[in-house]
Amino acid sequence: MTMALELKLLAVAVVIGLIQILWGAAAARRQQGLKWAAGPRDEVRPIDGVAARLDRALRNFLETFPFFAAAVIVAYLGGKLGALTLWGSVLYVAGRALYVPLYAAGVPMVRSLVWFAAMIGLGMVVAAIFL
Repeated sequence: MTMALELKLLAVAVVIGLIQILWGAAAARRQQGLKWAAGPRDEVRPIDGVAARLDRALRNFLETFPFFAAAVIVAYLGGKLGALTLWGSVLYVAGRALYVPLYAAGVPMVRSLVWFAAMIGLGMVVAAIFL
C-alpha cells in the first residue's frame, strides 16, 4: 500500500518544524552562550535580530501545525482526500518552508503573503473535510 501524498507532506512539515527548532536554537545560543544554555537558565537572556525572528517564526509554526496535522489526519481517516487536500497540503508545506528564511532575512510583505498562502492551504484541507 502506498502512502497518501498528504501524509508524506505532513511528514515534510514535521521536518520543517525540526529544522526550525535547530536553526533557532543555534542562532539563540550564539547570543546567549552555551554555558548559559547548559545551565538551569534561571536568568533570562533575551535574544534579538535573526535569533528573535527565528523564534517568532517557530512559534508561528507551532500555532498552525497542529491544525494542519489534525486536518490531514481527519481527511485521511474520513476518506476525504482529493485534489483539494493535495493542493492545500502542498500550499501549506511550501508556504511554511518559504516563510522561515523570508522571516529570518527580515523580508517584509512577501513574508506575509507567503504566510497567507500557507493559511489558504490549511483552509483548503479543512474545507475538504466538510465537502
